[in-house]
Amino acid sequence: MNAISQKSLKFGVRIYKLCKYLEEKKEYIIARQLLKSGTSVGANIHEAIYAQSDLDYISKYSIAQKECSETLYWLEILKETEVLTNEEYDSIHKDAVEIMKLLVKTLKTLKAKK
Repeated sequence: MNAISQKSLKFGVRIYKLCKYLEEKKEYIIARQLLKSGTSVGANIHEAIYAQSDLDYISKYSIAQKECSETLYWLEILKETEVLTNEEYDSIHKDAVEIMKLLVKTLKTLKAKK
């Protein structure tokens, strides 16, 4: 398992735990959206391991990038509505940004090789 796979798995676990916390606060709708996008990041990265072609690999990473972007959006909503404290937000936001940077870098490298 490469670094981005490991980071996305740990991120998915954090997202899952955050969504459980949100459900306790009766934030069901946003918890559902965040759970879907936040866990999809790692799912697509892991799916890329068994890609059928280079284009399929790029496609899976591109989807992961879009899902990471959506996750960042939901996290921003949670911060702006004060559902998350600045400290809670900063911690998980930092992880999402790190994964996004890795995805962007990987996609640039892959596309340059094409």
